[in-house]
Formats: sequence, structure tokens, C-alpha cells
Amino acid sequence: MSEYNGHRSRAAWNVALWIGNDESLYNRAKVLLRVCRTKARAAERLLSELPEATPDGVKYTKTTVLLALRGL
Repeated sequence: MSEYNGHRSRAAWNVALWIGNDESLYNRAKVLLRVCRTKARAAERLLSELPEATPDGVKYTKTTVLLALRGL
């Protein structure tokens, strides 16, 4: 698997793009990073609040959300 725009995959890049650039998702992610003990727990919580996929159809997964949170 090759990198995509500096991310592990196209899906990881896409999810990071949405979480990092959608104001409400970004703000929620930042709150969860503050209140959860680990990034993994914050990723699980955020994933439970997200729809199945990004607006352009890429599925949110625990891995892609966690990778996105590591970049915040």
C-alpha cells in the first residue's frame, strides 16, 4: 500500500480532511481529545457519533478516525 498525500491511504486522508476541515467535527474531536483518557477512546467515541461515511462516501473506521485524531 502506498501513501496518499502523506497519509496511510486515500481513506485515511479523506477522513482526516473531513474531521480537520468541518468545523463541527473538528470542535467535537478536540473536546473528545481533552475529555477521553486516550486517543483510542476518543476515536471510539467520535466514531459512535459519526454517520457511516463521509459526505463523499468514504467509510469512517476506527483506524481512519484514530489516524485523523493523531493529526490534530
